[in-house]
Amino acid sequence: MAKILLIDDSETARVRVKIDLNSAGHVVLEAENGIQGLEVLNTNKDIQLIISDVNMPGMDGLTMCEKITTDNKYKKVPIVMLTTQCDEGMKIRGKKNGVVAWINKPHKTQLLISGISQILAR
Repeated sequence: MAKILLIDDSETARVRVKIDLNSAGHVVLEAENGIQGLEVLNTNKDIQLIISDVNMPGMDGLTMCEKITTDNKYKKVPIVMLTTQCDEGMKIRGKKNGVVAWINKPHKTQLLISGISQILAR
């Protein structure tokens, strides 16, 4: 399946999402914030999808998205936001910076897996 980068400052959230993604056959790399997410992305050129929270210390998810989409190597890597944030302004900012889906926490396993499958099939 796919190699997915999961970025969330909540270990509990990462564990739950990782279990769901692993059970669907995906390989999951983890980071605790946007800074670590960029580091993992830069050392793993074969990442096919990024799942990120918005609110994180160090660097938030939307700022990280802006940095990713300015780098031609990663411009086409789809980004999914998995967050409690539902502000329309944030969603618009995300869409301008590579976010293809916005999923509310807590996630429903089947919705997450089916959504990711559809994104990866594009």
